[in-house]
Amino acid sequence: MYMKRIMLTVSYDGTAYNGWALQKSTHNTIEEMLNRAIHGLTGEEVQVIGASRTDAGVHAYGNVAVFDTKSTIPGDRFSFALNHILPEDIRVVESREVAPEFHPRHCNTEKTYEYRVLNTRTEVPTKRLYTYHFSMPLNEAVMQEAGQYLVGEHDFTSFCNVESQAASHVRTIKDVNVRREGDEVIISVTGNGFLYNMVRIIAGTLIQIGRGKGEPSDVQRMIEAKDRSAAGPTAPAQGLFLIKYVFVDGIPENC
Repeated sequence: MYMKRIMLTVSYDGTAYNGWALQKSTHNTIEEMLNRAIHGLTGEEVQVIGASRTDAGVHAYGNVAVFDTKSTIPGDRFSFALNHILPEDIRVVESREVAPEFHPRHCNTEKTYEYRVLNTRTEVPTKRLYTYHFSMPLNEAVMQEAGQYLVGEHDFTSFCNVESQAASHVRTIKDVNVRREGDEVIISVTGNGFLYNMVRIIAGTLIQIGRGKGEPSDVQRMIEAKDRSAAGPTAPAQGLFLIKYVFVDGIPENC
């Protein structure tokens, strides 16, 4: 029977989950929920391949996963069918058939993350799961200036969790934008790939500079140090969102 590869664009509230990746010692992950739902729909034992392994508590509007199936369900109908099985905090925004050799982590891509800081004197209970509350005043213009030192190709060892197993810490940041929307300061970062905790460390660093602890130019020194202790703290997970995942060269279809 014909085997086809299906790509899913997945949105989720990561609050209740132990991150994206299914591991031997970790259960209740987004990947596990997708595997279960696909099995319930098709009867097949599958293992989805995710494009980005978000941490526990991190949210997404557009993460990507693929899986192989012999099901006769049309590619664009998987989203509708899976959404009737998945828990309400996970939704497949789009599904489509792609070429059998397509692998979301072996492509020329751009990912955009946003980190949301609730910059108010008092916490807002309804935002506690989706922002990091920071009560001290923040200067978003200074944060924006500091962020520009990150743009370009750099060794981001200083902005990477020391437990990272990445072969190389060189990544390219295409854009950093810091803006204020109402009582939130939003840090947006676009790049070709990110290291373990990289965006959360960038956010923690820019927050420290925005509150007056350091100068924007200090970011250059942090990069050159190639030492995790040179940069700022790792901001909490709940403020982070994977906004979109763009395949620069397009997605090969199997038509």
